[in-house]
Amino acid sequence: MIALKRLARCSAMRRRSVAKISPFIRPQRCLSQDSTKTNVNLLNKLDGPRLGQPTAASHPHLILPHELVPGLTLAEFQQRRIKLMQNIQSYASTFGDNYNGRSTRNHMVIVGAASKKYMSGKIPFVFRQNSDFYYLTGCLEPDSILLMTIDEGSRVESMLFMRPKDAHAELWDGPRTGPELSVPLFGVTEAHSLGQFETMLGKLVSGLKPHCWFDLKSCDLQHVKEGVIKTSSTENIQLLPVHSFLEGMRLVKSPAEMDLMRRTCSIASQSINEVMAETRPGQSEHHLFASVDFKCRQRNASFLAYPPVVAAGRNATIIHYVDNSQLLQPQELVLMDAGCEYGGYTSDITRTWPASGTFTDPQRTLYDMVSVLQSDIIRMIGSIGGETLDQLFQSTCYRLGKYLQEIGLVPKASDDYKTVVSHGYRFCPHHVSHYLGMDVHDTPNIPRSKALEPGMVFTVEPGIYIGHECTDVPPEFRGIGIRIEDDLLISQDSVVEVLTAECIKDRRSLEHLCQQVSSSAKAASDSA
Repeated sequence: MIALKRLARCSAMRRRSVAKISPFIRPQRCLSQDSTKTNVNLLNKLDGPRLGQPTAASHPHLILPHELVPGLTLAEFQQRRIKLMQNIQSYASTFGDNYNGRSTRNHMVIVGAASKKYMSGKIPFVFRQNSDFYYLTGCLEPDSILLMTIDEGSRVESMLFMRPKDAHAELWDGPRTGPELSVPLFGVTEAHSLGQFETMLGKLVSGLKPHCWFDLKSCDLQHVKEGVIKTSSTENIQLLPVHSFLEGMRLVKSPAEMDLMRRTCSIASQSINEVMAETRPGQSEHHLFASVDFKCRQRNASFLAYPPVVAAGRNATIIHYVDNSQLLQPQELVLMDAGCEYGGYTSDITRTWPASGTFTDPQRTLYDMVSVLQSDIIRMIGSIGGETLDQLFQSTCYRLGKYLQEIGLVPKASDDYKTVVSHGYRFCPHHVSHYLGMDVHDTPNIPRSKALEPGMVFTVEPGIYIGHECTDVPPEFRGIGIRIEDDLLISQDSVVEVLTAECIKDRRSLEHLCQQVSSSAKAASDSA
């Protein structure tokens, strides 16, 4: 009887909750941006229903009242969609009236969300949204589709196709926004059930006769690919790649994106500082992995941006070492390459430090060399030899080769440029930089030969890796791997800002950090 009374009370509460949102439960079409803002404000005040992702109402500790997602407003997403479509239309117009075999100024872009992926059976991996889809919508739900059009009058419209509300599915996997609430939440023109995609696509293509932009290879959703291929074949439309336009936009960060990059870099910097301070011989690399993960999440990061490298001793000479299973030995260095994701934006930091708190003489020599090299490269950004990421890499290899000659690790017999560069490349075979943003290796189709400009974020990560098999190197230097990596932003006033500056890397400061905590721990142990 008590259980039945509780059930009745729950049912009554549910009816009141549904009544509060009933004005929204119908197919919607957004008529103006102002009305969208009004609807979002109403949504943020609702405390009954839960949507398919966090909002300012459900997660006020992460999302401010004027934001759709952490750090970004609804207006920014709307402006991105408009800018993308205008860029595409402008590009096509440079070819005259006829482009890609069609004489029309109408264009259509289709971008799919990520799908849920499973590690085994019904056990899913942690879901991460497709970066392009998130960049244009702010939507965190899987299996969704964004369709945008621009007509001859340059009017841009956007449609979201979402999973429908389903009480049984939501019981197991959590709430869905559904098409009913997607218009006010995401500021799109229309929203429809996912099952209507192919029908709506056919009608739009038949009516507009547009150029169709869709990245077939990068789409996770098989039914979307099949629908687009079928429609394009029926209407005799050639599919065009959209990634170059999207990556071009993502490469240059807005002021809000710059702040998100500062935040994710700060979280990772503080977390790695604490890990370095707490490192002791006898710990496992796996313990440090768990520690940096925990500390980043404690600061509200969603998760680590990639499987980190936690490499002690000779493991640090393996550039992509991710086993993270060995114990830390006295006199060994620890190399950690880790970053986190906050608000959809990632950090990427590498630090190398002594497990015992003190560098040996050979370690000190190599660490100081890499530290000076990184400082040199950062100073070169935007000047001769540092106008592009590729030029930074060439400059790094040459300077590293010269420094190796100075400390006697390679012969001084030749000062020929190519010979010196080859010495540097031998001991640092990876590129010194990559673009950074929503993905760790962001905008991969943008060449590293592109001139650096305000708004770009990228890494600077010189290293040196001397394997045990390097018999032409003095024995005391063998088995040492060192890398120092920071994330840099060229700000709007062209100032080079080191976003990870608070992550300690000065050798003396590193030793002081580790020894100070080590002394405190020893004193506490002795007193016990």
